[in-house]
Amino acid sequence: MLEMSRYIYVCAGGETFDSIAQDMWQDEKYAAELMCANPEYCTKTFFTGGEELYLPVIEPPEDDMGAASEPEKAPWKE
Repeated sequence: MLEMSRYIYVCAGGETFDSIAQDMWQDEKYAAELMCANPEYCTKTFFTGGEELYLPVIEPPEDDMGAASEPEKAPWKE
């Protein structure tokens, strides 16, 4: 089951599910989760503005979190 956050995103004219996912989670791949959370808008290619989308809870994969918290050392610094 998809868990929803308490946040609602108000769309601007011309936005898409992909562009919103990129803005919110820095990756377009989360557009599918955003669409699942808002099935009533799935037929829209572009938002006209004012639509309210429910934001799902998206937790980055463990690999992404580890890479962000511990940067890889350059081989010559070891």
